[in-house]
Amino acid sequence: MRLKADLTLFAISIIWGSAFVAQRVAGQVGSVYIFNGVRYLLAAFVVLPFAYRVFRSPGPAQKISTAQYRWMIVAGFFLFIGSALQQAGVKYTTAGNAGFITSLYVVFIPILLFLFFGEKPHWVFIMAVLIAVAGAFLLSTGGSFDVRFGDLLEVIGAFFWAFHVIILGKYANKFESMTFSVGQLAVCGILNLLLGLVVEPMPVFDGQLLFAIGYTAILSLGLCYTLQIWAQKHTPPADAALILGLESVFAVISGWLFLGERLAALQALGAIMIFFAVILSQFKEWTSGNIDPDRLVEGR
Repeated sequence: MRLKADLTLFAISIIWGSAFVAQRVAGQVGSVYIFNGVRYLLAAFVVLPFAYRVFRSPGPAQKISTAQYRWMIVAGFFLFIGSALQQAGVKYTTAGNAGFITSLYVVFIPILLFLFFGEKPHWVFIMAVLIAVAGAFLLSTGGSFDVRFGDLLEVIGAFFWAFHVIILGKYANKFESMTFSVGQLAVCGILNLLLGLVVEPMPVFDGQLLFAIGYTAILSLGLCYTLQIWAQKHTPPADAALILGLESVFAVISGWLFLGERLAALQALGAIMIFFAVILSQFKEWTSGNIDPDRLVEGR
């Protein structure tokens, strides 16, 4: 069962990494918010049967509380901002860059916990932040002082992904996960779609865009989220953190295979530094075995 869970997480990291290629394809046709709106709403419908089964399972009567509705809206809002910035950024940068820079959210979490919750970061986190910042600079600029606009959007978006994960860890874990997932996905989808209908022209839903929507909604968001919940019950959190961290590596590999994207030597060094910083940021929990599983749950 342990091996099966690890292989499942490995497959999830491949799908999540390759999803940046699908997002890149959608970005090239000019769709940001409408694309996000449709795929997140579709993902909510994919997860809905699982949530309904949990909700109707035998036992004490299930009821979604006012507090759960409130935190589903808050989580969905941060998911909306993070996803919007990520999709807008991938229009102007590579799938590989978007994958690695998005992974910075793991490093940003201790910074935000210190600034907003007074939780003093471990010295390992400080080292990870410094390495990650240097790596992000090399990845985005190749050593020059010309930061890509798309990479900047991805960095800002990573802060909102970090906020979202903190909300999941501190508040959402008080509620049933499947129904909470449907709620936050629906809120994110509705906000993206409403904004898109106001500020974007309606995209042409050709084969490429429909494939990108289906791939990211059904596989990346719906199926992988459900499988992740099962897999993390059968593998140690530290193993899960390492395996899911490979997402950024598979984003680069997928960009190279399907889009012909390349990294210069300094950019490759920056990518390696970011990956190392993400792993290093989990080192304290790794050695103690106390990684919070809720910090590993992230929408894509």
